[in-house]
Amino acid sequence: MQPTLIFDLDLIRRYDKAGPRYTSYPTAVQFHESFNETRYREYAQQSNTNRPVKPLSLYIHIPFCDTVCFYCACNKIATKNHQLASPYLARLHREIAMQSSLFQPDRPVVQLHWGGGTPTFISHEEMRDLMRVTRQHFQLLDNDQGEYSIEIDPRETRSDTIALLRELGFNRMSLGVQDLDPQVQTAVNRLQSEELTFGVLESARREGFKSVSIDLIYGLPHQNVDSVAKTLEKIIAVKPDRLSIFNYAHLPTVFKPQRRINVADLPTPAEKLAILQQTIQQLTDAGYVYIGMDHFALPDDELAQAQRNGTLYRNFQGYSTHANCDLIGLGSTAISKVGDSYSQNVKRVDEYYKCIDAEQLPVFRGIALSADDKLRRAVITQLICHFTLNIPSIAAEYQIDFKSYFAEEWEQLKQLQIDGLLAYDDERIDILPAGRLLVRNICMIFDIYLRQSQQQRFSKVI
Repeated sequence: MQPTLIFDLDLIRRYDKAGPRYTSYPTAVQFHESFNETRYREYAQQSNTNRPVKPLSLYIHIPFCDTVCFYCACNKIATKNHQLASPYLARLHREIAMQSSLFQPDRPVVQLHWGGGTPTFISHEEMRDLMRVTRQHFQLLDNDQGEYSIEIDPRETRSDTIALLRELGFNRMSLGVQDLDPQVQTAVNRLQSEELTFGVLESARREGFKSVSIDLIYGLPHQNVDSVAKTLEKIIAVKPDRLSIFNYAHLPTVFKPQRRINVADLPTPAEKLAILQQTIQQLTDAGYVYIGMDHFALPDDELAQAQRNGTLYRNFQGYSTHANCDLIGLGSTAISKVGDSYSQNVKRVDEYYKCIDAEQLPVFRGIALSADDKLRRAVITQLICHFTLNIPSIAAEYQIDFKSYFAEEWEQLKQLQIDGLLAYDDERIDILPAGRLLVRNICMIFDIYLRQSQQQRFSKVI
């Protein structure tokens, strides 16, 4: 069933509260420092004995940016000094070697992602070296069948950058755009011309990239319905395969760069909702499929296909088509999912250097999943990826009586059914078109950690 949306303003206003994005369950706020390097090594070694042995997914974090975007909440180092990348990459090469020694060498890497920061901050030669070292220690695919993606800042590309990335094996990219309006760009310190942005997209197509995604943000200073509609018209005209439409959360006490944004220039909550409604309408009219959360895709894109065939997944990079992988996070702040565990590397670069120089993996916190965690993760993943849950299937797989195990949640679902967000019975839970924008609220019902503590800080769901 192809997902459709109903924008119910009354429901959105009533349910628009803070909640997790569920790129993992348990979420990162549950990670703890008693899960350390030793525990990670145990889970890595154990993953080699599972049958069938899972393929690998690699995430490589490049934390550097040439300039700071005022809206940004990512872990990054803003600097004009590109020489700072050299000592970081030297340690990254060593971590790649250390990590590879934990995993069977014949486990193929079906998914690779360079994120940041700005991966294109590093030089072409450094890109070549990083991919060479990765290929030396892991079994990368040479048949172009892997999902090898990179985040691109068009301002940090040369005329031959895209061709080089394709040569290195990348076949998918995500373009950071946020907004094409010059007034908005000035307010958030991200000046980026249409010619530059679309030039990179066209280069990607010429070089044979299989998928190009564009990132946009709504809720930025000086945005209104008309200005965002104009940006979308231009974006739709070049027909990217995917779009991510992120909600800007203004949290200047948490993210220092946001203090340079003038609060008076931000759209009002009502205007922000109107922008979202207009965005959804434009993308739907243009033939894009709503995948979930912030994501839209053309009907023939791999994400849309995965959603239709029931294999869509969600991880720290968002929606994914490779669910059955062990994910190895490399670099500062990177998060791994190996076996039934999550773990995270140290966040500060100096701490990262210290660990690598001591021949230690830089894992500083994580969590080992309990049986209850795995069950709830399965429920949340099905709901957030497919808007439906087959209750007998989950009950059989995890050997539970669903209504008894989730007795409290079952009662809470009643109000959501009354409000028209979902329909449920003994056989299934189906999220209705009016509830799909609020899928995080529905997933939150099954989050036992959220129930136990209301002191956690998350962004608004809309």
